[in-house]
Formats: sequence, C-alpha cells, structure tokens
Amino acid sequence: MWLFHDAKYAFIAMRRKAYVVSAAALALGIGAMMFNIFTIGRWQQYGVDFDGGVLVQVSFSQPLDDSDLRAALGGASAPPITRFGGDNEFVIRAPLEEERDIDEVAGDVEVQLAASFGESSFEVVRQESVGPKIGRELEQRAALAILFSLALTLIYIAIRFEVRFGLAAVIATAHDMLIVLGLLALFRVEIALPTVAAILTILGYSLNDTIVVFDRIRENLNAKGGRREDPYRLVNRSINETLPRTVLTSGTTLAVLFSLLALGGAVIRDFTIVLILGVMIGTYSSIFIASPALLEIQKRFGTGDARKKQQGRRVAAAV
Repeated sequence: MWLFHDAKYAFIAMRRKAYVVSAAALALGIGAMMFNIFTIGRWQQYGVDFDGGVLVQVSFSQPLDDSDLRAALGGASAPPITRFGGDNEFVIRAPLEEERDIDEVAGDVEVQLAASFGESSFEVVRQESVGPKIGRELEQRAALAILFSLALTLIYIAIRFEVRFGLAAVIATAHDMLIVLGLLALFRVEIALPTVAAILTILGYSLNDTIVVFDRIRENLNAKGGRREDPYRLVNRSINETLPRTVLTSGTTLAVLFSLLALGGAVIRDFTIVLILGVMIGTYSSIFIASPALLEIQKRFGTGDARKKQQGRRVAAAV
C-alpha cells in the first residue's frame, strides 16, 4: 500500500502507552467479570448451550423468514433461532427456567407460534432437553480447547523460531483472549458454542499476524549485520516493513465482517461481533504487545546465542 511505503513509525517507542491501554482494558474486563459474578452468579452471560434449556425443532408448511419467527417469539428478547435445513424449518433454543419442565417450555413456544401463524401452519418435529451438567462439560472442554491451542502455539513457534518468540506469541495471544472475554462480560454478550468457535478463530488470526512480524524480525536478524543492529531499531523496522500487509489483511477482513454484521441478521450477530473485536485487538497486539514482549524477554533472558557459543567452545575443546 502506497500510504505505508517506506514507513518509519516509532511503534516500539510507544510501547509503554500501549501497556497502559492494555492494562486499562484488562482491568475493565476483569471488573466486569467480577460484577457479573455478584449480579448474575456467573462471570459470563451463558446461553442455552452452557446453562441448559429446551431445543424445539419446528417445521412450517410454507417458507418463513427468520425475522418474522423472531418477532413472534418476543422480538429482541426471543430465544436463539437457527435455520435448520430448508426455508421452512428452524431450531429454537429456549432457556429452561426453574420449576418448569421441558413440556411446559415447549408448550409456551407452540402457543406463541400458533397465536402468530395459526396452529395448522407448523409442526413440532422434535423437542429435547439440554441439562446444566452437559453445559458444564461443554464449558470445561471449551476452556481446555483454548489452553491446548496456547500450548501448541508455544511448541510450534519454539520449533519454527526460538523459545523466546513462542513465549512472546503466547503472551500476545493470551492478551487478546482476555480482553475479548472482558468485553463480552462488560456488554454481557451471550456465550454460546458459536462464540467459542469465534474465540478460537481469533486466536488463529492473532497468531498468524504475529508470525508474519516475527518472520520478518528473523529475516532481518539473519541478514548481514543484523545481529549487531540495535534490537529495538531492528524490531521497529520489521514492524514497519510488514505494516502494509497487516493493514491490508485486517482492513479487508473487517470490511467483510462489518458487511456480515449489517446484512447477516441476528443469527450470526454475536459471532460477528466477537470476530470484529478479535481482528482489531489481534492487529493491535501483533504490533504493540507481541514485539515489545519479545524485546522484554530478550532483555531479561538473552537470545540464547551466548549459550550456543559456550556449548560450541566446549565441544571444540573436547575434540
């Protein structure tokens, strides 16, 4: 991109301001999680997939728009609705309230549909109950999936680059995930399985963006005179060299996501919002968190070059 041709922005010099912004965002998110614990008893606003509820599959005699179905079930307060198969079949996930069984909740859904469309216009194909125990298992598995992805990130980058690069990438990825979860808690976005899928997608996107920057840092390090260049200047130069790619990739991705947010409807709204937040935060962290974290790790623990040279001298002496 010509706007960023031969860019020389002082990103590393602004790292302390970025630390303040990240610390404020993390504190706000943690505060929102604590507030949710005291007000709703959970650190996040969980959906039917995690809290349990009733799944009702409905088949209509004629094609139906999902916005009309949502309006019939309460509009903005309607339970999650997913199109299932053709234009006339839907799955409704209604929360299972205390002292009410599956038949009562499913019966309320049928009454609302009959009042809006007529009793003969639809048929209940099936109804199932999702208990809170299954929800807790899903919550644990989702947490394990995220932790497992972080561990694989560390191993992969440590093998492809060096351990210090892997640690910096994990710090940046954990930073992105915590801020996104904090914002979800702040705005009480309902956490469902699609939301978890969006969070895992964010981790992959953030990691990819970070690897691009790290790859350029490694190239510049291995270039002639790279090891003698000031590390802060080299890292800052590497970020500027990858800036056109970063802005172009993030910009086109956000353009698609905002189009989905505007035209995709309420079904994928939360999923799209999480992805938008993740792309923006992931782009920010690859510049202001991952690269400065790499420098901080190098400053405290070194690059490992001295240890390699010492081992080489020992091998030479033994020979």
